[in-house]
Amino acid sequence: FKPAADAGFRSVEFLFPYQHTPAEIATRLQENNLTQALFNLPPGDWEKGERGQGILPGREQAFADSLELAITYATALNCNQVHCMAGIAPQGVVRETLNEIFVSNLRVAAARLKKENIRALIEPINYYDIPGYFLNTQAQARDIIDRVGSDNLFLQQDLYHCQIMVVNLAQKIKDYRDIVCHYQIAGTPGRHEPDIGEINYPFLFDLIDELGYDRYIGCEYRPN
Repeated sequence: FKPAADAGFRSVEFLFPYQHTPAEIATRLQENNLTQALFNLPPGDWEKGERGQGILPGREQAFADSLELAITYATALNCNQVHCMAGIAPQGVVRETLNEIFVSNLRVAAARLKKENIRALIEPINYYDIPGYFLNTQAQARDIIDRVGSDNLFLQQDLYHCQIMVVNLAQKIKDYRDIVCHYQIAGTPGRHEPDIGEINYPFLFDLIDELGYDRYIGCEYRPN
């Protein structure tokens, strides 16, 4: 947190806070005058390769429990949005069944989080970085959001993942602006600094500004 604050950032995000207590993280945020912008629900067993529980058959209670844990942290950190990870599709289960499970879990999450004034987000992730991840495209995310039918479920649009899966980023930014509550960026290919690679971020930033977006853009990349 301190290097981020020293570099001029006023907000931070991270994958998971759960190895530290809420009080420890809150203290570090306060010490560095930072706002917590976003974090993810518990992913399940990360060491065994799990990357979310939202679609997993028979894990509905585990998802609900992870939601409550995330709320505890979000409340302590004054964080008003969390990412509900879909997960890796298990073999032998048809995609529509997984879709129904995800929609059902997201209805629970969106309603529960709304009571706490926290937004629920979902993020399409390309299937090269996380092979088998269930949610891959912006169109799929919109379909899920429409099926859930909540005013508290939004799109987390990672432009790195979007470029790999569907390209035409400027049009995708325009097409999905109505449901986006958080952007993330990285250089493509390689997920390095955003000034490395094929994406013209200054052009896209101008477009995002023109469309009236005034929330966070997360710099989620691996230093080259």
